[in-house]
Amino acid sequence: MIIVPVKDGENIERALKRFKRKFERTGVLKELRTRQQFDKPSVLKRLKMQRATYIQKLRDAEE
Repeated sequence: MIIVPVKDGENIERALKRFKRKFERTGVLKELRTRQQFDKPSVLKRLKMQRATYIQKLRDAEE
């Protein structure tokens, strides 16, 4: 459970923004979306490899 303490005199929009940020960092929504659809392990492995090669290319381009 996410708890966001609101300080005295604090703007409610600021507290809501902190709550949204904390919620996003937990990854609950991302996990929910992945659980809605089943992907075969071979597909997941292929996507993971594609992501790794993409990131490697980006890092090589920086150097």
